[in-house]
Amino acid sequence: MWCYLGGPISTEPRINDRIRVPEVRLVGPSGEQVGIVPLAKALELAQEYDLDLVEVAASARPPVCKLMDYGKFKYESAMKAREARKNQAHTVIKEMKLRPKIDPHDYDTKKGHVVRFLKQGDKVKITIMFRGREQSRPELGYRLLQRLAEDVQDLGFVESNPKQDGRNMIMVLGPHKKKTEAMAEAREAQAARKAERQGVSAEQEQPAEQEQSADEPAEA
Repeated sequence: MWCYLGGPISTEPRINDRIRVPEVRLVGPSGEQVGIVPLAKALELAQEYDLDLVEVAASARPPVCKLMDYGKFKYESAMKAREARKNQAHTVIKEMKLRPKIDPHDYDTKKGHVVRFLKQGDKVKITIMFRGREQSRPELGYRLLQRLAEDVQDLGFVESNPKQDGRNMIMVLGPHKKKTEAMAEAREAQAARKAERQGVSAEQEQPAEQEQSADEPAEA
């Protein structure tokens, strides 16, 4: 029975002396096609340009190699991947629980949370919890959910209509704004606040500099 006992298979391309073929199809540093050249010639050119010979298409015949700064290439690729993960939109479902006979202050507080979640581009699962005799009055929960949906209709819509689930009644609100849009707006707002703070700091420093200049004796 065959068994693989080696280490993990590398996903990185072969570079420089790790390339083991007699000839390669060479691409220059600016993307220009050099053509098919012996491997020794390609390595010689890499040394002349002070670059690496990187195998970019190993399955081609002959393999395609490019002259590049591999360390810089890896760094830029890692930064692009990091930025892509940062901007990736993850669907998040927040949950907010209410009682059928909620008082006005608590309702406003809970609604404020729902508004914030929708502005962030997240879905919100609203759960009405019934206790004791409240279970015989499902219309109370239904009216409360309708009221909440109307109060936030500018930010979200009813994605899942109210339905009874045991002792609870559940409704799901979806945001009008996509998650990626909400994230972009949040970053813009953060940048604007930062610029405003820097502007205020500069204004505060300027009078101090003017005052110092006024105290300096005039030259004769």
